[in-house]
Amino acid sequence: MLRLSLDAINTIDTIVRTGSFSAAAEQLHRVPSTISYTVSKLEEQMGITLFERNGPQVKLTLLGQALLEEGRCLLTAAHHLESRLYKMSQGVEIELNIALDALLPISILNSKLEEFIQSPYNTRLHFKHEVMMGAWEALVQQRADLIIAAGLGPSGGGYKTYPVGSLSFVFCVAPNHPLAQQSQPLSKHQLLAHTAIVISDSAKHLPLRTTGLYDGQKQITVSTLADKIALQKAGIGHGFLPRICVETALKQGQLIEISVMEPKPDEIFYLAWRTGENGQALNWWRDKLAYQWLSEGIKFDV
Repeated sequence: MLRLSLDAINTIDTIVRTGSFSAAAEQLHRVPSTISYTVSKLEEQMGITLFERNGPQVKLTLLGQALLEEGRCLLTAAHHLESRLYKMSQGVEIELNIALDALLPISILNSKLEEFIQSPYNTRLHFKHEVMMGAWEALVQQRADLIIAAGLGPSGGGYKTYPVGSLSFVFCVAPNHPLAQQSQPLSKHQLLAHTAIVISDSAKHLPLRTTGLYDGQKQITVSTLADKIALQKAGIGHGFLPRICVETALKQGQLIEISVMEPKPDEIFYLAWRTGENGQALNWWRDKLAYQWLSEGIKFDV
């Protein structure tokens, strides 16, 4: 049986903050004898002295200071737990899982994250990047509560969507890549002669999606956008990249923009959540992104 209770820790904390047993009793709405008994009983059970008594004034011993230092952490944790449980009973989630398409940097959410930190919700946020159908799969399999995904989702329903923005692409190669020396716009035949760098779809069960590839084209597949950009900077291959992600590399000459006969159209992104989900933190993000972004006509790379 635990001898150290949260009530005992709170009593000791109150004594220290108020300066005396009698003042602590007044603040805790107890009689002074109850405060004295609580401390004496704890000292007896634990075999330590918590306070040095000097008349009405008391001072923590070194052991008492150590107990209170750790004990205040326990009190704080208990208060947070009570708060989370209460908020759960009011429909506020303990945590929220948000999946972003790998083409979108998390920086697009910076302003919303700053707002959320100031909100009354203490919901823990977990972010993860998924590729193409991977975000939709995370939503359907309940690994994500909210997603920002490219393209349309799988058939079968079970979720709601809002278009929230678009992303433009640029065909890029390194300055030393053979395609950089050829006449533009580049044709399909010219592209087929060189290796494309492709990000693999992270979905495991839904039909996979590929974009910007020709049948029979040589390709190297990577799992992240950062790896794709790195290989294209190294001159190993070519491909379309989100302009927002390579603007600096283009300005610095690490990549150059190439005109092609079949450019990649802007990608439309959708915010989606499961039908029937109605947590307060989820609703906050849904309203901020679905309605506010849509009303602003967000173009992610502007």
